Amino acid sequence: MDSLRTSTTSVLVVDDFAPWRRFVCLKLQSCPEWSVVGEASDGLDAVQKAQRLQPDLILLDIGLPISNGIEAARQIREVSPRSRILFISENHSRDIAGEALLTGARGYVVKSDAATELFPALETVLQSKRFLSARLDGHDLSVSSGNQVSHHEAGSYFDDRAFLDDVALFIGAALNIGDSAIVVATKSHRDDLLPKLKAQGLDMDAATAQGRYVALDAVDARSVFMRDGMPDPVLFMTGFGDLIVKARRAAQVKHARVAIFGEGAHLLWAEGNVEAAIQIEKLCNQLTEQYEVDILCSYFLGHVPGGMDNISYPHICAEHSAVYSR
Repeated sequence: MDSLRTSTTSVLVVDDFAPWRRFVCLKLQSCPEWSVVGEASDGLDAVQKAQRLQPDLILLDIGLPISNGIEAARQIREVSPRSRILFISENHSRDIAGEALLTGARGYVVKSDAATELFPALETVLQSKRFLSARLDGHDLSVSSGNQVSHHEAGSYFDDRAFLDDVALFIGAALNIGDSAIVVATKSHRDDLLPKLKAQGLDMDAATAQGRYVALDAVDARSVFMRDGMPDPVLFMTGFGDLIVKARRAAQVKHARVAIFGEGAHLLWAEGNVEAAIQIEKLCNQLTEQYEVDILCSYFLGHVPGGMDNISYPHICAEHSAVYSR
């Protein structure tokens, strides 16, 4: 396998079927850039070893004893937030795959396809990108257990052009189908976003008057829920919960959803308040679970020393279901 990486990536392999673990370990050990630092055969053991070893990457099965892989992944994100998770399971269900990715895992590989997909998946996940097995790619993984799954994603940018394009597509897609949208951004970004939305044929004056489009200033908004430099969970959930309920009522379709864009966490990160930024992202995960909303966050890497190499960046990425870099 060709690779430009010079450092070694540590990997924890988790599966209750010993022959499979041996197969994966042998595949990894055949390449010097991968280092298997541990194995686990059940969910509890996986969480404990993830906490102790802090591996770069965890290969995780779903059908594990004691604690299944999805539950283990949720706990691993708490004890080892920098570890990237790649599910490898024989389960072909797109519902199960969707639930697995909701944990913040970066990818899902069907075991029977691992012979050809394992290494491409490893490299993709290591770059904080999402990988899906070919047999799942193209299926709508936004459906889980009969309900539409919510997403909490992040875009990492070096310039405003790509950022505005992505946000306009995200917000415009919601408004175009009759859903509602909430934008929490700086004044300059709110001003620059409007022409791009209007260029999609959207009547933004009407959407605003109807309450389907709500634009808030990022600094003003955080002053409502920040206390002593940290977000107050009750104020955050209550404030945004009320906004979401009102925006959903204003929508023009049944079973409406709300798309939320925000850059408040980035502003805190850029100011050096990393802990507050991460806590906000955790609270956003709660919003997606309680209100079935879709959230897109933005991070401007040129505004923070080190950008992607900043030690806090992986912790921020770990709080999102997917991260894109442009």
